[in-house]
Amino acid sequence: MTWYLSGPMTGLPDLNRSAFHAATARIRAAGHDVLNPAELCPPGISWEQAMAIDLVALDTADGVITLPGWQKSRGAQIEVKKARQRGLPVHSLHDWLPTRTFSQGARELEEYE
Repeated sequence: MTWYLSGPMTGLPDLNRSAFHAATARIRAAGHDVLNPAELCPPGISWEQAMAIDLVALDTADGVITLPGWQKSRGAQIEVKKARQRGLPVHSLHDWLPTRTFSQGARELEEYE
């Protein structure tokens, strides 16, 4: 299964890339493919350019996993709305993960809850 990872980036240090990468590692370790905006979008592009790339990627996903704080992100709200309109499953990372133990690098994920 291929999951699209949705969460807050704009306004956060380094666009919240460490949280995206930590979540991606956990999902991949569970045997799934991940479409990670922090990997898909090159540094320095505009929000509009990033959203265009992300929405094309979302169209190829089987579902969406959200990072903590996604509700505060305009882009993540758009992504989740589009996923729901397509009938895709949407899960929070914490609900989806088989355990709630996080590696040290993933502790930032809990910051935005």
